[in-house]
Amino acid sequence: MDTISATQHDTGSGPDEDRGGHDRRGGRLGRVARSPLGWMLTGMVGIGLVSGLTATGPGPVPVLGAVAAVAVYWLVMRRVARRSTPEIARAGAGREVLLGGGIGLGFILVSALLITAFGGYSFSWAGDGFMSVVWTAVVVQIGAAVTEELLFRGLALQALEQLWGSRAALVITSLFFGVAHLGTPGANAWSAVAIALEAGVLLGAAFLWRRNIWFVVGLHFAWNLTQQLLGIPVSGHAPEGLFTVDTHGSALLTGGSFGLEASIMPVLMGVAIAAPMLVLARRNGGIRTRRHTSR
Repeated sequence: MDTISATQHDTGSGPDEDRGGHDRRGGRLGRVARSPLGWMLTGMVGIGLVSGLTATGPGPVPVLGAVAAVAVYWLVMRRVARRSTPEIARAGAGREVLLGGGIGLGFILVSALLITAFGGYSFSWAGDGFMSVVWTAVVVQIGAAVTEELLFRGLALQALEQLWGSRAALVITSLFFGVAHLGTPGANAWSAVAIALEAGVLLGAAFLWRRNIWFVVGLHFAWNLTQQLLGIPVSGHAPEGLFTVDTHGSALLTGGSFGLEASIMPVLMGVAIAAPMLVLARRNGGIRTRRHTSR
């Protein structure tokens, strides 16, 4: 992967450096902002504001918010972090979304099928308007998938990776992803652990393997959309779906009020899928063990 830096020069002092080679653009504040933690926090604030204003908006507003979030990400990476953004390149984006979406769809369908086979779920048709339910679910989940992946895999994972390497970044972002879901309805310590393992590790491994935001966006989107259309709570939230689901038996099997993501089934499946992704990531150089100061 090509790397560029607008803040480093091979020899001599450029027009933006003093005779000692110190960057004069922005002074100390500029240097802090261009550090990995600096551009990570800058991007998180910007994308967080966009998400907060658009995530629950009417009609296509969540999709417009996703577009705005990508623009904020690009600006922060190019103007603040001063790095290229191959992870959001348009070339091949459709293919990556479809590939990730196929994995996310299969992951949730197989998990739900296994839970149903063990007597945990029973489904019935909700009888509500098909197109309105699907439209609402699609636009909301596009917004959620894009903004969350830009925050956690685009910003946090890559910033921490520059500081401490891929393995540490994967562990930290996975734990943070689990903790971030503690504020949702029905959440508890187990649901946070489950989210960290099945979602944080899986989505992080998916990014390290493909080095492509669109791949993990597709996986995340199909994951959430399938749950919602099946009528299964998505991280504790129970939006309108095409089906209604009744749960039976242990919460360890069904996930209880938090939904399928707190079931042991997707936890085991998520780890099983993430493992070969990490092997492939290591083979193609996606696992980094030292700090990369520029991209």
